[in-house]
Amino acid sequence: MQALEALTRDARALAQGDPVPVTDAEAEVARQLQICNACRYCEGFCAVFPAMTRRLEFPKADVHFLANLCHNCGACLHACQYAPPHDFAVNIPKAMAQVRGQTYADYAWPPALGKLYQRNGLVLSVALALGLALFLLLAAATQGSLWADAPRGDFYRVFPHNLLVSIFLPVFAFVVLALGMGVRRFWRDIKPATGGVNVQPPAAAEAAHDVLRLKYLDGGHGEGCHNEDDAYTLSRRRFHHLTFYGFLLCFAATSVGTLYHYLFGWVAPYDFPSLPKLLGGTGGLMLLAGTAGLWHLNRRRHPAHGDLAQKPMDLGFIALLFLTSLTGLLLWWGRGTPAMTVLLCAHLGAVMALFATLPYGKFAHGVFRTASLLRHAVEKRLPNPVGLGAD
Repeated sequence: MQALEALTRDARALAQGDPVPVTDAEAEVARQLQICNACRYCEGFCAVFPAMTRRLEFPKADVHFLANLCHNCGACLHACQYAPPHDFAVNIPKAMAQVRGQTYADYAWPPALGKLYQRNGLVLSVALALGLALFLLLAAATQGSLWADAPRGDFYRVFPHNLLVSIFLPVFAFVVLALGMGVRRFWRDIKPATGGVNVQPPAAAEAAHDVLRLKYLDGGHGEGCHNEDDAYTLSRRRFHHLTFYGFLLCFAATSVGTLYHYLFGWVAPYDFPSLPKLLGGTGGLMLLAGTAGLWHLNRRRHPAHGDLAQKPMDLGFIALLFLTSLTGLLLWWGRGTPAMTVLLCAHLGAVMALFATLPYGKFAHGVFRTASLLRHAVEKRLPNPVGLGAD
């Protein structure tokens, strides 16, 4: 216990020299990393530990960088000889998760909306989707098109194309702006440790490779992450891939449909096997399977593997992705039936709720993690700090 108290005092002493005060969660990460830096048993597990060996102190910016570099696979917790119930109580996945949640709020834009991360839970997400769907249903009912056949399943007979564009384009623009401003400030804060070196193509290519393959969800040995026990599984990586690439395919379907409409004058709905239908149908099925799997794994995962306070936010994001894909596939199936308007309102409500919460939900972790992987790829190409290990 005396050794633990000494390490805690050292971490807080270092924190006091930081120009920006650190939180308890950040001081705890710094304390644990000092222990890990002395042990280094997990050095080959992921990008966090080689990056850790390049520094002796862990100020606020470095803690934010390393926390977002962590993929929370759980391998280091199961390998650690100082994990609870040891007095040192080293639990890197949980400590990093707590700081990650804090960074999402700290770098939110506008800053006043950062508190939405703490309130963006499962109940709020689903209630928002249902509320927006109900509003659209009431709007359709006032036009007398709530339960009637539309020629060829024409969505624009229910909600005109220009109306939908006027609703979704500002929301999409705000999402891009909010996330862009947040990650810009995050990158500015974590960049000084790289010596101000500009990003070179090899570093950018390596970071993109690591992001697209989810390289660090392999448990450090290629066998996968831990869930509720000591067993390795690649399920988490596979379900993340299904979700990520399913989302991209759905977005690509919308983008191609936009090009069809404005460049060629081909107005929706598009019939199978058109490119928007191929992309959207494949992406919808992948997204449905991926989110269902992530929900199952999230509910089963051991509490020691993360921050329980963030679970409602995680589940809320998963639920909105699932509802978006499910209602989209149901709309495709019921496009030519009297239920089309109801299904269309349900789908639009889910999509609007998803995009409205994107800047202030779990989606942010992909943006900040990408920035951290890019910084890691830049940093590892710099000369090793004198007397310290590196990649």
